[in-house]
Amino acid sequence: MNEIYFDHAATTPVRDEVFAEMKPYYDGTMIGNASSIHRFGRKVRVGIDEARRVVAGQLNSHRDEIIFTSGGTESNNLAIRGAVHARKQTGKHIVTSQIEHHAVLHVLDQLEDEGFEVTRLPVDERGVVTVADVESALRPDTILVSIMHGNNETGMIQPIEAISSLLENHEALFHTDAVQSFGKMSFDVQALGVDLLTGSAHKVNGPKGAGFLYVKKGTNIQALIYGGEQEKKLRPGTENAAAIAGLKKAVQLLGQDGERNADHSRELKEKLLEELRNRDVPFEINGALTDSLPHIINISFPGSLTEPMLAQLDMAGIAVSSGSACTAGSFQPSHVLEAMYGSDDERVKNSLRFSFGYGNDEQQVIHSAKQLEQISRLIREKRTEV
Repeated sequence: MNEIYFDHAATTPVRDEVFAEMKPYYDGTMIGNASSIHRFGRKVRVGIDEARRVVAGQLNSHRDEIIFTSGGTESNNLAIRGAVHARKQTGKHIVTSQIEHHAVLHVLDQLEDEGFEVTRLPVDERGVVTVADVESALRPDTILVSIMHGNNETGMIQPIEAISSLLENHEALFHTDAVQSFGKMSFDVQALGVDLLTGSAHKVNGPKGAGFLYVKKGTNIQALIYGGEQEKKLRPGTENAAAIAGLKKAVQLLGQDGERNADHSRELKEKLLEELRNRDVPFEINGALTDSLPHIINISFPGSLTEPMLAQLDMAGIAVSSGSACTAGSFQPSHVLEAMYGSDDERVKNSLRFSFGYGNDEQQVIHSAKQLEQISRLIREKRTEV
């Protein structure tokens, strides 16, 4: 069996069609700066404008509402810092959840050091924020609510539309980090009702180094950096035209294959659970199968331990994760599972995240389930001996 990659929530392989779309920007065909008025610059500008149109179409937004960035982290920073600094004269209170990606949580930690006040909402045992908790947290001086769309560790989808309805009569802006959801399910920013939405190319088989921020028309945010006129002065600097071209192609492929890919990932997820049951492997699902992203499943293996399981699976050529890639190298306990269960719960220490995508198939799942059966049994036996 060849190497198996079940960590698509961390990053995804670049599709051949995407690479082909980017190649002209490196082989001397597309050499201009999009800000230049000569033909070389105009050709690149046309490509960027087309990419903006394609991304906007995927979101059902206007192309003028799309700001290109280097990825999800920059987009989250621009959304959050840009929003609160533009509105700090009217208040300094922010509402978020305990399960956000660190690209949100660490921004908010810094803002607290700058004098802002942050309320971090708990989640239930499924890993979902309640609308009632959001409502209770709102204050007259609340200027921003930032709740992710789909969680990157459990896949649980948050009640974004319901929160948006709640905020209709409040002045706070609403941001959602949709990096993990974008491309994995169809959604419409008009229906979601958000003011700011984050997305990234490398989660949808595009290149690293490209992302976007949707900024609803009429929403005022401040830039993080200053320089040129690019991206409405919100993201100055010469555009990464090659990566933006790759993002465009990846999004176009979503339009063709997105629903089929989501169904395939869901089938692989269900197949993994079926194989584990058939092999009598003890496990529990962290979160739920309903109201979750199609490609992510987070599983607890009672009696086992995350670190040795990860190491043994890696030796067997199988890549999975203990949580977000930003902390995977340090084996820190998952802050998401801690928020769901408490820091002393065994599930915090014995869980793995499997995330499926392009290039995965049923035989890989069957082989991985067989390895999981052997590895988890050995670890349980060793722990019993001790």
